[in-house]
Order: sequence, then structure tokens, then C-alpha cells
Amino acid sequence: MTEPVRTLNCAAARRAAEILLEIEAIRMSPRRPFTLTSGRPSPVYIDCRRLISFPRQRAEILDMLAALLEQNIGQDGVECLAGGATAGIPYAAFLADRLALPMTYIRKTAKHHGRGRRIEGVLAAGERVVLVEDMATDGVSKLDFVTAVREAGALCRHAVVVFYYDIFPESRALLAEHGIVLHHLTSWAGIMGCAVINEILEPEEIREMHRFLDDPRRWQEDSISS
Repeated sequence: MTEPVRTLNCAAARRAAEILLEIEAIRMSPRRPFTLTSGRPSPVYIDCRRLISFPRQRAEILDMLAALLEQNIGQDGVECLAGGATAGIPYAAFLADRLALPMTYIRKTAKHHGRGRRIEGVLAAGERVVLVEDMATDGVSKLDFVTAVREAGALCRHAVVVFYYDIFPESRALLAEHGIVLHHLTSWAGIMGCAVINEILEPEEIREMHRFLDDPRRWQEDSISS
């Protein structure tokens, strides 16, 4: 069976992690947790959308994403890139331009006017599509976008992201069950492996971060009850 999660290499994972930390796309606050949209606490907040405002770092990330596509999927495996609304759209646009590939984008829900489309752009039946997003947590939103592409008659087996949490055990099983391979540049392993972490966080905060990453659900429950 194909491994449902793949990356480029350790050097790329390290460098991508360094870039995300450099532009402050990764925020860590173990002592004063962030509140997520779900209302649940988190010691981290990730905003890969910041990358679009940093041209030098953006170009480097795009180079690595292009290499990731070439190495893991190959030119014959992709005929169109699809960006997931909204954060995935600029990444898909940049990468499609870099690789001279057609691009579409996928709405979270279909329009309620006009042609009622969910996918914008030209998407042919049987076309091999790669979903492009900024990040993935547990993989659920990726499944929704991939399903939309498949329902439109195209083929979609691959999703590409800059950052993948890779801390939720059910994520890999979900991806494998639906025949999706998630390709990513870096993950929490890459972030916590950066030497600069020792400058950003105190030893107690690093221990708290590892406690969250080892069991995020329990960490959230403990934080809510405390």
C-alpha cells in the first residue's frame, strides 16, 4: 500500500521549518494558549498565508514545492493544480505559473447564484489534478476538496501542502482510506528540530510543547478543565 504521507527530504523539511519560523508563520505560546475557531485552546497558531508577503522566502518555498511535485508525483502525474479556498489559491496560482500548468480553484461550498459552480476554471473529465493547500491539520478539509474534484469527473490522488501537523493518529488512516497521498515540506518534527527553538522558548515551554504534540486531544482537555 502507498504511504499516505510523503515529504521531499530532511534538508528541505529543516529549511522550510526555518523559513516559517523566520517570517513568524509559526506562533507558539504554551503559557497563554490561543483560542481556535472551534473554541478549543491551542499552544500554537499557524498562519502559512503570511508567506505570500515575503517574496524571497516565498520563492524558496516554491522551489521546494516544485521539487516535491517532480520527485514524488512526476510530470506525467499532474495535468492541473487546484487551490482550495481560500488559503490554497495563491499557492496553487504561484506554483501553476512556475510549472506552466493549468489551474482551478475549489470553493468551500457551491455558489448560490449564476451557474452554481463549486470549482472555477476549466476542469476536464479524467484530468489528473493535484490539490494545493497551505497546510493540513487532520486531513478532513483536504478530503472535502478532493471529493469535489472527483465528483466533477476528474482524478485526484495527491494533495500538496507546505506544513502538515502530523500529530493526529487518525489523519493517516483517513487519507489512506480515501486513496489520498499527502505531500508536505515540513511538519512539527521539523519545527521542533530547529536549533532556534531553544532561543524562542524556555525549557519548561519546550516540555509543554512536546506534551501537546504527543497527545494534542488530551492537552486540550486538560487545558479546558484547568
